[in-house]
Amino acid sequence: MTPVTNLAMSVVRGRRDTAATHAVPEPGPGEGSVLVRTLLVGVCGTDLHLVGGTHRASASGPDAPRLVLGHEAVGLVVEAPPTSGFAPGQLVTGIVRRPCAECAACARGDWDFCTSGAYTERGIKGADGFGRTRWRSEPAYLVPVPDRLGELGVLVEPMSVVCKALETAFYVARRGPSTPARLLVTGAGPIGLLAAAAGRDAGLDVTVLDRMRTGVKPDLVTTLGAAYTDDLGTLADGPHFDLAFECSGAAGLIGPATALLGQAGVMMLIAGGAADPGSVPPMLLRANAALVGTVNAGRRHYAQAVDTLLRVDRSWLCRLLTRRVPLTSWQSALDRDDDEVKVVVEF
Repeated sequence: MTPVTNLAMSVVRGRRDTAATHAVPEPGPGEGSVLVRTLLVGVCGTDLHLVGGTHRASASGPDAPRLVLGHEAVGLVVEAPPTSGFAPGQLVTGIVRRPCAECAACARGDWDFCTSGAYTERGIKGADGFGRTRWRSEPAYLVPVPDRLGELGVLVEPMSVVCKALETAFYVARRGPSTPARLLVTGAGPIGLLAAAAGRDAGLDVTVLDRMRTGVKPDLVTTLGAAYTDDLGTLADGPHFDLAFECSGAAGLIGPATALLGQAGVMMLIAGGAADPGSVPPMLLRANAALVGTVNAGRRHYAQAVDTLLRVDRSWLCRLLTRRVPLTSWQSALDRDDDEVKVVVEF
């Protein structure tokens, strides 16, 4: 039987309008001992900036003309050594960031706090991503996805970012006199909605602010048992929030949202455009800095993400996948409608 061609979604680094589907070589053993067949890949704002040629990251090497995209993925193990802890037919997702060989943070497993900047990120910086028919990984950078989640494992990576933000927010909030009870989420994109779900799962009273007045986003929020508003002014006279998660990437919301925080409140910056002057200041995210900035996630956050997703209503999570496109025309996933949440590419 003739093997299926290994196709990939890729761009030429630093050049606009080069998104394409093309054939790539089969992944070699040097990429990892576990072979995975891709099922779904999510498309996010980082991919949009890579396609637009505005992202700071390089491709997979100094001479590589194209970068294979895809850092939100779920797939099936095809081959795995008996000692790997994985087996053929098992659902997995890949950890995005890989540690450098230079800094203490990476040496202790906290590669999301890498201080050297020499880390790599699958599908973003220095390494091809999961947006191809088959890819390989070392077992240490794979996360099992329970069968109960199925293809919703494509949400594990974005939820891991949310779980890290929630963990950090509660950690910082401990300097104050009370336990956080109220969370404001600005932006009802995929990260914002997952943040709302994680906040509700953590027992928080959640309010989501977004510009959409009708459609799927307000309905998804209210179905969670959270409050929704498209008017920041309506929140000014209400009780203060203990936590605020900025998930829209709009710098103009940071000040007004911070003003809604109570004593010892914590603002987490999660979303930001790579080179958009109207976005959240990127160094706050990259340096995990205060207000508090946060970027990427550690291994424990992936495990937290799986556990959190398992507790969220499955039918609600399914509604986040608002559009599916085939790999052969994956570029259409880049055209966004305001009422969409998560667009995924089917392999």
